[in-house]
Amino acid sequence: MGYLDKKRTDALNKAKRERTIGNLGSPKNPFDYYDREYGTMPKDSKRAQFQWVSEVAYKNVHRIVTRGYDTTELMEEGYGVIEVLFVDYQARIPTIEEEQMLNYVMILTLEDGLSAPAAISRIVARSKTFLTQACGASIMAFGHAYGAYSAFGNRLDKYLAMAKEEDLSLEAAAALLVEENLYDEALGVSDLMLKDPAANRMIARAEKLGTAGKYIAFMKEVVKAAQKANDQPVDLDMLGATGAVMMDLGFTPEATWAILAVTRSFAAGAHYIEEVEREETNRLGQELTPKEDYDGPADRPVPPIADREKIATPAISTTPDQWKRRFEKMKDVQGSGFSIIEEVKDPSKKSGIKKVGKL
Repeated sequence: MGYLDKKRTDALNKAKRERTIGNLGSPKNPFDYYDREYGTMPKDSKRAQFQWVSEVAYKNVHRIVTRGYDTTELMEEGYGVIEVLFVDYQARIPTIEEEQMLNYVMILTLEDGLSAPAAISRIVARSKTFLTQACGASIMAFGHAYGAYSAFGNRLDKYLAMAKEEDLSLEAAAALLVEENLYDEALGVSDLMLKDPAANRMIARAEKLGTAGKYIAFMKEVVKAAQKANDQPVDLDMLGATGAVMMDLGFTPEATWAILAVTRSFAAGAHYIEEVEREETNRLGQELTPKEDYDGPADRPVPPIADREKIATPAISTTPDQWKRRFEKMKDVQGSGFSIIEEVKDPSKKSGIKKVGKL
């Protein structure tokens, strides 16, 4: 369309200026509203018009092509989902050993036990919703403690880069990492797997297949450093093992999170289906809670509104001591939030990503 010509523009603006519309003619406005163009911006012929551009894949009526490979041909040739994940995220076909290692990781992390994400899938299913919504809720249950692949992996990259720049040994870099992050839930070393060999078994599998590299080597040093720094027994946990193995396979921390979160949705889907098939749905207001499940204040009469001033307790404290006493007392009121230690750091940095808004 482009802008209207000057004659028509001036006529429109003149008519509106004479008519006046609300406060649009106020001299306090930072611009003259009645002196402006009408129509759309003319096209800029010197630059390409905006469009979505992707090097991941394209699709037409004949084929779907990912990173240059026709997906139909990949399937007909015998390649599977595991290989195509490497193609999608790394633009390459993996070795047989790499395919076997990722298959191992995905089966182990699929975990269809009644974990928190699986339980959430079941809860959502009870409200008669769609399977995709239940799986989405399950994936959203991946917090920084539960599946912090991004925070974990970016930290490994940070200290490995530091080791290279400052000519530190892996042992020294690991000691520094542990010193600065000993109590972080995404350390990859904890007391969670002391009786479970799964994490160390995964590392052993990577070493047997020949896919173990610098991340697994570094993680071993981190484990040693953490064991020295802890008073209690600790060892490699599933986050540390899985994260290191995936990064040695060439996946970034963000790609690792994406792949394994979706992997878990397969199990969440099975839980959703079973919940729908075995249990009835809950309608709004149907779910009742027995008094036995309540441990708050005993039933008490509602005081007359006229007596409010006699029993009301103000929240305002006039001295630091009053505030402190009230704060400590309120910690006993579960669900008040007073027992939660607030984090004041920028939450966008929690993932380990240093650039806000861009991976």
